[in-house]
Amino acid sequence: MTAHERPLDIPRADQYRILREADLRDYLAQLPAIASQLGGAPAAWSISEVGDGNLNLVFIVRGGAGSIAVKQALPYVRLVGESWPLPLSRSHYEHLALTHQARLAPALVPAVLHHDEALALIAMEFLEPHIIMRKGLVAGTLYPRFVEDITNFLARTLFFSSDLAVPAAEKKEGIAAFAGNHALCKITEDLIFTDPYRVAEQNRWTSPWLDATAARFREDLDLHVAISRLKLKFMASPEALIHGDLHTGSIMVTERETRVIDPEFAFYGPMGFDIGAVIANLLMAYLASSGHENSPGDRRAFEAWLLQTVEGVWTEFARKFVELWRTEAKGDAYPPSLFAGADGAACLEAERQAYMAKLFGDTVGFAAAKIIRRILGLAHNIDFELIEDPKVRAICEARSLRLACSMLVEAAKYPTIGSITKTAQALRDWQPDFSG
Repeated sequence: MTAHERPLDIPRADQYRILREADLRDYLAQLPAIASQLGGAPAAWSISEVGDGNLNLVFIVRGGAGSIAVKQALPYVRLVGESWPLPLSRSHYEHLALTHQARLAPALVPAVLHHDEALALIAMEFLEPHIIMRKGLVAGTLYPRFVEDITNFLARTLFFSSDLAVPAAEKKEGIAAFAGNHALCKITEDLIFTDPYRVAEQNRWTSPWLDATAARFREDLDLHVAISRLKLKFMASPEALIHGDLHTGSIMVTERETRVIDPEFAFYGPMGFDIGAVIANLLMAYLASSGHENSPGDRRAFEAWLLQTVEGVWTEFARKFVELWRTEAKGDAYPPSLFAGADGAACLEAERQAYMAKLFGDTVGFAAAKIIRRILGLAHNIDFELIEDPKVRAICEARSLRLACSMLVEAAKYPTIGSITKTAQALRDWQPDFSG
């Protein structure tokens, strides 16, 4: 097997090594462009490992002239350890995705400065004073640019990798380019669509208060059917190049800027998965908010903004996506020659609206799945985890699970984004019965 033929998921032991601080310093010093950007003597650079995610090492390197971020994939899941091996090729797919996103939404992703495939390493723009959005939401911070920015990102990255925008051959080449990222897809397939609904060693929840709820989720066949339909759609619907992990921990923000990071789960999948992930995380932030109150009702203005933001994410995305379809449709889907004249134009516009209604239905289901996995599965989030009183945390989580379960099995009750926010608002003060 030649080097060119070597599959990306087979690490080269003679080339890959895990970089620690001294190794990284020496490595970066040998890259003239990077060394120049950092400035000063390499010995004076400040290097700190700040990765708080589930998979990778992340370093911040500061020099006399500037700073960069460096991300290196580990050959295993960091959250679990070496018992869960993971291919280094995910760094390759992350780089591909960042390159694609930078072409379509250049102001909304970090600039890539250097990529080393053998080391599974990406050096990129250091975002400062940006913070992880999830941390800002826990603190009750409002982000007035968020809806505009995230819907630009979603509409452009999804539309311009779909059959609506690109010829079929180009789309198929894109699917093939990301097809090898199946190990990351498998994580999603298991942790989101399967494990929360069965006995799985890595599942956890706020016990004992959610014990009965977790048991019901493992026994409810209506839930199992609904989640299995979504899992099939995730596996078998390569609609567009999706980020694949677009939660509020993968978004960095200030009040004036939004940047999307960490697209290592990227592949060609259903568009609703990305949109639903954003909406799910905003809904969780809303239903967790009462657990972060310093005094009753002191976060009501923030919570109202969150519900407006949930609605804005869908409505602005849908508006922008449809407008791109009207003006930039150069793909092989819906050939213009089939929709000539006024009647054809009206028919196509009706089809656009039907398409968006179907996409909204997918979005609702995927949002529900993302909420459930964050409460009953392996990887939880700080929206709930930072609520110190475990019973208060369980109450907030039970409200979220009640909403998500309804969205999953009673999808017809949610024809509009307003119907979701209305239900979320009604559940904000609902008191669950933990007696059984």
